Amino acid sequence: MTDKEQQTGSIVIVGGGHAAAALCSGLAAAGQGARVHLVCDEAELPYQRPPLSKAFLKSPQEALQPHRAEEWYAQAGITLHRTDPAVAIDRERRVLRLRSRREIGFAQLVLATGAHARTLPGLPALLRNVAAMRSAQDAMRLRSQLAAAQRVTVLGGGFIGLEIAATARALGKQVSVLESAPRLLTRSVSSELAEHVLQTHRASSIEIRLGVAVGGFVISAERLVSLSVDGRPEPVELLVLGVGAAPEQALAEGAGLECHNGVVVDACMRTSDPQILAIGDCASFPEHGSGRRLRLESVQNAGDQARTALATLLGREEPYRALPWFWSEQGGMRLQMVGLMPLQGVRHRRPGATPASFSILHYVGSQLVCVESANAPLDHMAARKLLEAGRSPEPGVACDPAIALKTRL
Repeated sequence: MTDKEQQTGSIVIVGGGHAAAALCSGLAAAGQGARVHLVCDEAELPYQRPPLSKAFLKSPQEALQPHRAEEWYAQAGITLHRTDPAVAIDRERRVLRLRSRREIGFAQLVLATGAHARTLPGLPALLRNVAAMRSAQDAMRLRSQLAAAQRVTVLGGGFIGLEIAATARALGKQVSVLESAPRLLTRSVSSELAEHVLQTHRASSIEIRLGVAVGGFVISAERLVSLSVDGRPEPVELLVLGVGAAPEQALAEGAGLECHNGVVVDACMRTSDPQILAIGDCASFPEHGSGRRLRLESVQNAGDQARTALATLLGREEPYRALPWFWSEQGGMRLQMVGLMPLQGVRHRRPGATPASFSILHYVGSQLVCVESANAPLDHMAARKLLEAGRSPEPGVACDPAIALKTRL
């Protein structure tokens, strides 16, 4: 392929999530839509995924929310390859091979393959009363299962597990959450916020058991009859797996790209092959300032990395420096986090209007680095602006980000 062909050839995006949709939008706005091929294994157009564990589960009338209508892709000149997943990358020939055996040549390739739900060792796949949540098909299946069940067991006390638990409880189900760690949300939030989440769910009559050991499955007629909890068998009507996600990196590994807890990329989203990029949940990237490798699963990360990839594809060097932020809705509780929680530091709790409304400010020295908010959206927005501006109040002086915004920006 000549240099000219490399510059004007196809841009192939693999994936149907938020990162892929955001990159399609950016390329279309830059007048590059006619160069784009979008390859995904689902039949649906790229859609909003956060509602799947919440509103979508509650009502059979709730529809998927596509990022863009099918007509938009056609008008932008983007070629869609749905229900025909990528199976191999030929880096030497610069072609992507699909399950249908079709080959798509590329000048540049972007992997936005996301992550897949972790499973339990020894638990067979496709049991009729065991569910996980990653895709629209998963959500549709779980919605049907929830309608027929009275008792729901959620394995895992992370964001997805707790969101589904809260949704099931809102539907009137008897819900039990089993978590092997000594507290909820171990990798995601502070112990103080986790304790608030625990007490809020328990107050809504969700049973939460911490520090339990789960294993030993009894299966009959393609159903999980019981599982062992701390060595004792317990009956199961419907089991939801919320034990985390693993990066979808098999395609990259098969092509010989460097992978370690995700597809390894530089600050401009380039993999070990500079003509191949990776973005979103599947990408392991260097944190700005520290250089440590991170892999984040959030809508914010997917969208911001898509913007960085867009710049790279268009020949600009704009390293990824976005401020991470996250959110989770669990019943009537809205959790919002901005910045990455430090391993060590000082915390300051800012009370809100009610006991259920507060923010926790995390400092390293005098530098504010992270803010966790519960039912305090104004605090969250103020903290985002404050951290993005690179300014922070000092502890004991002005630890209210809203005040800091008003007085310092």
